[in-house]
Amino acid sequence: MSDLETTAVRTPREVLACYYRAMIDKSADDLADLYAMDAVHEFPFTSSGFPPRYEGREAVRAGYRAAWGASPVHVREVRKIAAYETADPEVIIAEHVVVGTLPTRRTNFTVPGLLILHIHSGLIMRARDYMDSSAVAGVRG
Repeated sequence: MSDLETTAVRTPREVLACYYRAMIDKSADDLADLYAMDAVHEFPFTSSGFPPRYEGREAVRAGYRAAWGASPVHVREVRKIAAYETADPEVIIAEHVVVGTLPTRRTNFTVPGLLILHIHSGLIMRARDYMDSSAVAGVRG
């Protein structure tokens, strides 16, 4: 046995669970720490005020820190509809619905989404984040 300590690498399902936890906690640091240094996070269905992509872990951190820090939205849960494993063991596709409240307007909301994560060595290399942009716009008023 070697004296070197081995670090367990998260599976795609474990990374997805951590991703959802970071969303609920609105923790940009926990979310960004799931990404490789040169990862790309894309928003194919952009909505006003959102960039089409973040390039690199620190851009993910800064982008989500700004977005979540400025938002009064409180995510209560992420309802997991389904998670699909693909022929590529490093890719997972997840359907979900984000459920939350907007305290300033005393209203509840749901935003359906689809997330495709490409994970290598336990870190997100590429994320494609498909959010229902009309539902996001409705929440933002």
